[in-house]
Amino acid sequence: MSSLRYASNVSDSRIYFGTDGIRGVSNIEPMTAATVTRLGMAVAARLRQSDRHTRIVIGKDTRLSGYMFESAMAAGIVSMGADVWLTGPLPTPGIAFITSSMRADAGVVISASHNPFADNGIKLFARDGYKLDDQVEREIEELMDNPGLSKMMAPAADIGRAHRIEDVGGRYIVFCKSVFPNELTLDGLRIVVDCAHGAAYRTAPSVLEELGAEVIAIHNKPNGKNINDEAGALYTDAMAAAVLEHEADLGIALDGDADRLVLCDEKGHIVDGDAVMALCATRMIAAGKLAHNTLVATVMSNLGLEHAIRGAGGKIVRTDVGDRYVVAEMRNGGYNFGGEQSGHLVFLDHMTTGDGTVAALQVLEVMVREGRKLSELAAVMTRTPQVLINVKVKQKKPLSELAEVSKLVAHVEKELGKDGRVLVRYSGTEAKARIMIEGPDTSMIKARAEQIGAAMVKGCQ
Repeated sequence: MSSLRYASNVSDSRIYFGTDGIRGVSNIEPMTAATVTRLGMAVAARLRQSDRHTRIVIGKDTRLSGYMFESAMAAGIVSMGADVWLTGPLPTPGIAFITSSMRADAGVVISASHNPFADNGIKLFARDGYKLDDQVEREIEELMDNPGLSKMMAPAADIGRAHRIEDVGGRYIVFCKSVFPNELTLDGLRIVVDCAHGAAYRTAPSVLEELGAEVIAIHNKPNGKNINDEAGALYTDAMAAAVLEHEADLGIALDGDADRLVLCDEKGHIVDGDAVMALCATRMIAAGKLAHNTLVATVMSNLGLEHAIRGAGGKIVRTDVGDRYVVAEMRNGGYNFGGEQSGHLVFLDHMTTGDGTVAALQVLEVMVREGRKLSELAAVMTRTPQVLINVKVKQKKPLSELAEVSKLVAHVEKELGKDGRVLVRYSGTEAKARIMIEGPDTSMIKARAEQIGAAMVKGCQ
């Protein structure tokens, strides 16, 4: 079982937008105030309504540069005669929720997700709470570079207004609690929550506390520069240590914009997105709640997840890496649950995008209903040994042109047979190739991955 492909994950026809919006280092193009202002103008022009002012929600995480980009985006939008509603710091899924619930014409998220504080980014949601269509993004890009954009600005009497939404965090907290069954509580559970000094630093602890849990919140004091700094879903050591120190029932780690979830069981062992998908999907299959008995995962998800789902009577559909591809496949196929190993988990019955808090509540529901510890529940999946290495390449040649790489991959596939997988792909954001191999012998697959990596470097000189 193999997957040899050229996968840049970025549309060749888009200049600014990548797999998850526009992203870069603050004050360096394209993440400058001037470019973001023009982006705001283009968004408002593309979504302009003929019979009323266009309504656009703007939210952000806790980065220092968020203030600058919030103001720049708002200025661009109101200059075109559209109105802005500002949420302040709020998780990405919260902004999607507010956009939809307010019947706004679009939602803007100012965040670089799990990246360091110096980075920032812009991603856009349509009025239904789903990420904006690729074609609409292309049209917005064309408007950004159109010299005539400035001529589309509103006359003085029609300039838009900016409003700040009152208690937007409270609205999102109420929504999150609504996905947890009314007949259940979290009474008696002690939970560590690592907020990554990010957008969920208030909302996530509040949701859990209001449902009855005893919450130990860590990394919940953002200062504009400490978001994701050795904290959150990418840095789980502190969460695991806190779980053991406080004898907690589990740990919950979110990333900077809180659309990603990684858990820790009561023993301090990490439970990643694959294990959460296995845990939840098998219960959904048993209850007849997994649409078409199908889970959507990416090519990076562990083979053990596939075995667990098949063993429960379901199947997996795989997509390229990126939560937007997972959601697109879910919508196209009529599926209601999917995600990534990294912790982007999408429960379409509740939310239009990945939501770390909502995903954690799904796991907590299973724990409460079954009265079992997370370590027991996570055992539903037996992980196949997996090795992932990244190598820097000078150019991203189509893999079909790399004869030595193809030869090595074919050899490894023959060695592994049905017991493993080989995946070779390019990063969508960096000059790197990623080689992932799964198989029963860790030392063997590590050696083979390094061989393929060396061939990639040589072939891409």
